[in-house]
Amino acid sequence: MQSTTTSDEFLKGIWKENPVFVHVLGLCPMLAVTNSAINAIAMGLATFFVLVGSSTLVSLFRNLIPRQVRISCYIIIIATFVTVADYTLQALVPIVHKELGAFVPLIVVNCMILGRQEAFASKHNVKLAVADALGVAIGFIFALFILGGLREILGNGSLFGISLFGPNFEPWVVMLLPPGGFIMLGLILLFFNWLKQKKDNLVEQLATKELV
Repeated sequence: MQSTTTSDEFLKGIWKENPVFVHVLGLCPMLAVTNSAINAIAMGLATFFVLVGSSTLVSLFRNLIPRQVRISCYIIIIATFVTVADYTLQALVPIVHKELGAFVPLIVVNCMILGRQEAFASKHNVKLAVADALGVAIGFIFALFILGGLREILGNGSLFGISLFGPNFEPWVVMLLPPGGFIMLGLILLFFNWLKQKKDNLVEQLATKELV
């Protein structure tokens, strides 16, 4: 029973409760750094490390943190992991780190991460907290990659810097600019809402047939 529950907590964050496409959270880095697939993956991995690490510690110390200062404690824990992620990116991939700019330190105030600490990690054991964090983090990486990949393909004709269409391709430069991020995100959200509506209609039709 515990295993099934853990599996459910992991899977819900990837698709059913995706932090971007369903809850529409973390849009600041989502729109700011997704002008290329590599930037999107780097930001996603940094967020993954911070979310999983902070959820683990918050769950471990949930009974020791005074309720009156819990938010401050969560922010300190998150900031610690953000600092590690920031210096790691700077040491290993300095070019990507420079392109991400201030958005790596700003992970500290990402409402998605702080929200998971307050809503889930502080109320559940480590196993469930880590499963929830893994699912949400992977869902966030998935969303970043989809947006970053599409913007790079349309705006530069490449993916991970590899040309896809040859020299005759005319890039949609707007896709690499902030307005392109809003346009593409809107189209993706429209697509996901369409899928949800189709699923709800199918479930309703099946329920009606069973009643008949």
